[in-house]
Amino acid sequence: MFHPRTDRPELLRDANASAGGKDLGDLPEWDLSDLYAAEDAPELARDKEWLGKECAAFAADYQGKMAELTADEMLAAVNRYEKIDLIAGRIMSFAGLRYYQHTTDPERAKFMSDCQEALTVATTHLVFWSLEFNRLDDDHYEALMAANTDLARYRPVMDRMRAMKPYQLSDELEQFLHDQSTVGAAAWNKLFDETIAGLTFEVDGEELGIEATLNLLSEQDRKKREAGARALSKTFADRIGLFARVHNTLAKDKEIHDRWRKLPSPQMGRHLSNHVEPEVVEALRNAVVDAYPRLSHRYYKLKAKWMGLDTMEVWDRNAPLPMEDDRLVHWDEARKVVSEAYADFDPRMAELAEPFFTDGWIDAAVKEGKAPGAFAHPTVTDVHPYVMLNYLGKPRDVMTLAHELGHGVHQRLAASQGELLSSTPLTLAETASVFGEMLTFRKMLSRAKSDAERKVMLAGKVEDMINTVVRQIAFYDFECKLHAARAEGELTPDDINALWMSVQAESLGPVFNFMDGYETFWAYIPHFVHSPFYVYAYAFGDGLVNALYAVYEEGDAGFQEKYFEMLKAGGSKHHKELLAPFGLDASDPAFWDKGLSMIEGFIDQLEAMED
Repeated sequence: MFHPRTDRPELLRDANASAGGKDLGDLPEWDLSDLYAAEDAPELARDKEWLGKECAAFAADYQGKMAELTADEMLAAVNRYEKIDLIAGRIMSFAGLRYYQHTTDPERAKFMSDCQEALTVATTHLVFWSLEFNRLDDDHYEALMAANTDLARYRPVMDRMRAMKPYQLSDELEQFLHDQSTVGAAAWNKLFDETIAGLTFEVDGEELGIEATLNLLSEQDRKKREAGARALSKTFADRIGLFARVHNTLAKDKEIHDRWRKLPSPQMGRHLSNHVEPEVVEALRNAVVDAYPRLSHRYYKLKAKWMGLDTMEVWDRNAPLPMEDDRLVHWDEARKVVSEAYADFDPRMAELAEPFFTDGWIDAAVKEGKAPGAFAHPTVTDVHPYVMLNYLGKPRDVMTLAHELGHGVHQRLAASQGELLSSTPLTLAETASVFGEMLTFRKMLSRAKSDAERKVMLAGKVEDMINTVVRQIAFYDFECKLHAARAEGELTPDDINALWMSVQAESLGPVFNFMDGYETFWAYIPHFVHSPFYVYAYAFGDGLVNALYAVYEEGDAGFQEKYFEMLKAGGSKHHKELLAPFGLDASDPAFWDKGLSMIEGFIDQLEAMED
């Protein structure tokens, strides 16, 4: 909640990848020298040494004395803590980004593990901080906030920390859990990452990595799609025991932690970290599930008709439409369309995005051992974010570029809040990314040269929105079932497979047939492993942005200024406070219907094209 950032860069989007050697232009690579020049850079050694000494000194100065600090002294302590967070974040950002460029390189894996271990040892001294802070009685806490306005600026992050007050353990147990973390969940996370990166899939006599194989699922040739799906299922089945072990262990680990903390549900820890009320998430979940027939069921029935199929196989879900061409989008063209879309909304958006292209802030090419998908990692507030892509040159990859640049713009704007207040809860982290996607989509749609091209683009957007909203809520339901079942005992691979299939037909609809082997496709999804219950944040963010975009389309006066202020706020405001200037309230069940109606409207347009 309020601790040095020693974790991995968050994977914010699971886009497909692998360019298959096609000429897509001069794809940029990261220049990590803004963090450190190299793994043996003297500045890195200096920062590691400083961190160890400063954490020990911090504990010597404040442990056991928190209740005696004046407001001015508390502010000085918070400022020192923030500097520790900054240096720890810089070290782990450098180690993590190097690792994700080549996860199968033993040297990079060792370097990241060594950094993680060194930081865990150093920050053990800081475990007391949140525990003692939460033991301050409420009157004393309020008095501190009232006595110093500079200290009160940190209240949002302190309030989030104090939300954990009912669930914290003894100092000794908290320190044990901190020390044990590197060989606990973090170790299983790493095993999962290395296993996924090292998998090979045989397709027509050729061995492919996971990104190239997943990419086959969106090929025009149906036989290639089927070959990709069957190759995925075979390899997953061969390793399903390992994946089941990872999920069993992590779910049990979480259950033990939650039980000791007396958290009321497996999801509660995520809700607390997201600063969102359980009933708001439940309203979102129910609204989406109720809309399955109006969204995914209706759309996929249309898609089956376009493809001349009575029933669709799972490998048809992300297939291009028959009238869709397979033209690849050159990197320069992708950069141009996203930059123009951002500039049309507000020139400041394009200006904030420009250094990503020019200064080595994007790593775009598909490379051996590179982590799958895409993400934007904020690093620390005195450097800048970095974006990772696996750029294919497909129209959806242009959307992914727009998405990740939205994160980058958001992170740059929020950096002004400082290290402790800049980070947004996951539920709000998708705000600028999904908005950037929508701007880019509207730009590309306006350039459509025919009804067929417009239809293809609308269908692609609907599919992306279904993947972001419907699929992620189905994933959330799967996780809820998985953790509930694991609390009753060990789960076999067949048990987990059955839970996975229980949400698939419900969410995708009756037009689908599910091949033998599809029941294992839960195995490769990283969010279940790294960030339990993370997935609902995608649906939350998409619904929020759809409602926000509707306000923008209605011509809300001063929208751009209010939008920039919202992004600049970072994690300093609750979602109610952020949305109030736009006349929106996520705690109102009707709010989610407003967002879902945008997806329905696109499907209405597609149905009208059939007449």
